[in-house]
Amino acid sequence: MIEFDFGAVLAEWPLLLRGLAWTVGLTAVAVPLGLLIATAGAWSRVCGPVWLRRAVGAYVEALRNTPFIVQLFFIFFGLPSLGVKLSPETASLIAMTLNLGAYGTEILRSGIQAAPRGQWEAAQSLALGPMQVFTRVILPPAFKRVWPALTSQIVIVMLGSAVCGQISTEELSYAANLIQSRNFRAFEAFIIATLIYLALSMAVRRLLLWAGPRWFFGGRPARPAAPMASTSPSGAGARP
Repeated sequence: MIEFDFGAVLAEWPLLLRGLAWTVGLTAVAVPLGLLIATAGAWSRVCGPVWLRRAVGAYVEALRNTPFIVQLFFIFFGLPSLGVKLSPETASLIAMTLNLGAYGTEILRSGIQAAPRGQWEAAQSLALGPMQVFTRVILPPAFKRVWPALTSQIVIVMLGSAVCGQISTEELSYAANLIQSRNFRAFEAFIIATLIYLALSMAVRRLLLWAGPRWFFGGRPARPAAPMASTSPSGAGARP
């Protein structure tokens, strides 16, 4: 009869907590950097010169059509042959950032191209510069259109960090694998890791859906002003 012992895994909670911290930390750094690359890439593909569009297009196609683990191995194992040696954590961060940047470029580009032509023309008629038109008029509504898709992609990149343990990055899956190698409780270790990933994904999705309207495409909705009491010049209707 199979007996489960989750206590043997939970007793190693410092390892799980450390792995969770690395997963959250890598994601927290990779997301803003990846969104910055995505914004620059989307602008390049919509408004940039031909040579820049082709260069960014090649980057996007290369990363969207190759497995994330191959990109990770290329950065960690391939670049040292060119004299570029990186720590596992740095290589993981670079891979996650570039991967999110490539997918985010195409997602955000679709939001920008969905902007009505009249919106561009109206902004230009106000004597705004090209960069002002893009950043102040076109970009915020574009983020609003595609934010659910970007949120899903960010969660996918976060979950993709699980393969970073293959190069000894001490994230959550690495911690679970280390624990099961010590007590041979593989089922319990990976069930607990799965539940942590599930809870983390739900929390990150909710956080991003809450933060998007406040940080990327508008602030909090203003509270309606209290109606002012109407008064007539003669003071009619006023109570003594």
